[in-house]
Amino acid sequence: MDDSAQNAKVNTSRRLLSYVKPHKLQLAAGLFSILILAAVQIALPLILGRGLFDRLLIGEGAVEGSLQYLNYFAVLILLLFVLKGIFTYTAVYCMAFVSQRIVVELRNQIVERLHRLTLAYHQEKRTGEAVSRVTSDVSLIQNSFANSLPDLWRDGIITGGIIIMLLSLHWKLALVTMVTFPILMYTANLYGSRLRRLSRTVQERVANLSAILQESLAGIRVIQAFTMEEHEQDRFAQENERSFAAGMRSAKLMATVWPIAEVLLVSGMLVVVWYGSREVMSGRLTPGELVGFLGYIGMISQPINSLTRAFGSWQQALGAADRIFELLDTDCSVKGPLHPRTLDRVEGRVTYENVSFAYEPDHPVLEDINLTVESGEIVALVGPSGAGKTSMVNLLPRFYDPTSGVVRLDGIDLKELSLRDLRKHIGLVPQETILFGVSVRENILYGRPDASAQEVEAAARVANAHDFIAALPDGYDTLVGERGASLSGGQRQRLAIARAVLRSPRLLILDEATSALDTESELLVQEALSRLMLGRTTFVIAHRLSTIRNAHRILVLDDGRIVESGSHTDLMKQDGLYRRLYDAQFHREDTLASTRSSSLLG
Repeated sequence: MDDSAQNAKVNTSRRLLSYVKPHKLQLAAGLFSILILAAVQIALPLILGRGLFDRLLIGEGAVEGSLQYLNYFAVLILLLFVLKGIFTYTAVYCMAFVSQRIVVELRNQIVERLHRLTLAYHQEKRTGEAVSRVTSDVSLIQNSFANSLPDLWRDGIITGGIIIMLLSLHWKLALVTMVTFPILMYTANLYGSRLRRLSRTVQERVANLSAILQESLAGIRVIQAFTMEEHEQDRFAQENERSFAAGMRSAKLMATVWPIAEVLLVSGMLVVVWYGSREVMSGRLTPGELVGFLGYIGMISQPINSLTRAFGSWQQALGAADRIFELLDTDCSVKGPLHPRTLDRVEGRVTYENVSFAYEPDHPVLEDINLTVESGEIVALVGPSGAGKTSMVNLLPRFYDPTSGVVRLDGIDLKELSLRDLRKHIGLVPQETILFGVSVRENILYGRPDASAQEVEAAARVANAHDFIAALPDGYDTLVGERGASLSGGQRQRLAIARAVLRSPRLLILDEATSALDTESELLVQEALSRLMLGRTTFVIAHRLSTIRNAHRILVLDDGRIVESGSHTDLMKQDGLYRRLYDAQFHREDTLASTRSSSLLG
């Protein structure tokens, strides 16, 4: 690993560990408890070897006072395990507390950052990636702090303690062990790696079998219609044979591994027992010490394996932390000023001065837009798909900032205003109404959370929503389901209008607000929108040109430029883009109507 990669990992580790600082007392208590547990585990083989074998069973105490010593010994062991239980509880509780608090803080920071990042970020990134940061990545870190970090601490202490105890009991025998057992473990790992690969192959074959079966059952109608039953049976049988072959390779290796592993393990133990027994016979080692020595050998493989797993888990946690910190460090391209100007009273006059905008360099979406919209004016934006209509209105709430030029509200550059202060004066009714899985009342209150019940009902009446809300099972307290699934499109749109009414904005953006509605719902929504637009500066984006005839001014956009401007009557007199769009739309609607009538008559 090069120096830069190593430094990056060190920095990630430090940053991740910095989340522990507010909980250092709990962490210290947990690590101290783990230290005590490790010490007890290290001491047990020596206590059993010297205390039970040397002192009680084969030493001088085996004859005189043995019963009394046995009682003391039993009480000591019981107390040790009671102590172990107390410190186990403390360790698990404290480390769980630390890991859970880190998870809470990370998730809060991630969600806060996601809510503050611009639309550009969310449109470029997949939603699943963001959800993965909050769920799987954070869970890896939680598991690392709750399990891997304590395991590294505990097993590191135990491994070091066992090596020290082995050397203190008999350093020559310890050296024999340290030469013999690593060779055996290396050989066993070679077989284990092959076995894991074969097991993975077997699982893949089984997964293929399931996929083929599921596919064939799902398409059984087509299979039978085209008499392809035998073909599908042959395809399944071939995969079944491949699964059998993979399973037999795995079984053959497993049948070989266990006897070899057993022979290797017994060989290693025999070497240690043979040499240790010679030392006992020569008086250089007591029987109890040999028993303790063998106990330590039996213990050491577990902490070493656990250390390997814990280190791997910690590396995974660092990888997850890298992804999380990358998100947390993502710069917000749209920022509020350090010292924002305040908006005491908003008239609603909007000005675009030489505004250009591009999502990507050298690919402009808007070019040199100059426009003044007076307070209370209703302006409609029309044009072909991709002309820049939505991009133009997205500059108003500063979802994006212009690449060049200035957008002003009442003569003030939008960049001089705080995002919260600016956006509280803007109401948005989008084409795809977003409702949340809470009650009708709570969805309307998104417009103004401190509004009273009477104000909520008044807003619903303006939006033509009160009657259908009152007919719901629990009225305004009815849960609307995920994304408003229990409501129709027209009902959802009217709730969005009620939300905007409650906000009482000076600026209003209607983005294709009626494009997906049936005729009856569209009439109700149009009536509600007419009330909502009254006296407000309004930008209307609509593909249905019939819905914008009454706009004060219609702007026709093409390739990011305003190519025509005027009322519906004025634009229809010109043989321009608006006239062509209007005629083409009504011709298409007449053709569709004729086709539907012919189909019904046929």
